[in-house]
Amino acid sequence: MLWKLLVEYLRPQQRLLFAVVVFQLAQSIASLYLPTLNADIIDQGVAKGDTGYILRTGSLMLFITLLQIACAVTAVYFGAKAAMALGRDVRGAIFTRVAEFSEQEVSRFGAPSLITRSTNDVQQVQQLVLMSATLMVAAPMLSIGGVIMAVRQDAQLSWLIAVSVPVLMIAVGLIITRMVPLFRLMQTRIDSVNRVLREQLAGIRVVRAFVREDIETARFGKANEDVTDTALRAGR
Repeated sequence: MLWKLLVEYLRPQQRLLFAVVVFQLAQSIASLYLPTLNADIIDQGVAKGDTGYILRTGSLMLFITLLQIACAVTAVYFGAKAAMALGRDVRGAIFTRVAEFSEQEVSRFGAPSLITRSTNDVQQVQQLVLMSATLMVAAPMLSIGGVIMAVRQDAQLSWLIAVSVPVLMIAVGLIITRMVPLFRLMQTRIDSVNRVLREQLAGIRVVRAFVREDIETARFGKANEDVTDTALRAGR
């Protein structure tokens, strides 16, 4: 479902996504090339006392670093534009669809849930696209390039990569397995906050007439505390 949503609403942003891939590729190449230059400075410059070589290679490293920063900033910019455009289109589509709901359908889903779907859920999808454009695109490039560079430098130590990569994948899988239920619970908690706040705003006159301010404050505080606790558990 999420994949179909992303494919449908990111299709108009193909140029932005292509630019993200290009600049992330350039950034990854620069990141992988810097350690080689650093090793050359030590082997060819420091070891031989060649100050000129150190200055030339150091200047090249500075230029590549600035180029890397520029590519990273540009990739984030284009990724953010694509993510915000997707959020705009998805929110508009949700609003249009909800406006066509009958009263029975609105009651079945619930107004708090519909509010969460069109606000927090869309924001989560935006963050997913932005994180994918900044991290998930560069990660495979850096991983593959890093393995190639490591094997080229010292093939005898490549067994460390064969051991560390599966361990890292298992650790990431365990973290994701733990976090998915917490984020699902987070959606329920946010629905509760929206429901309580909406009920209080709609019945503010009744609350004041029966002097229930303290009770409603405690009720909202409980819902807000549940959201905070769940968010902290997910962030640990």
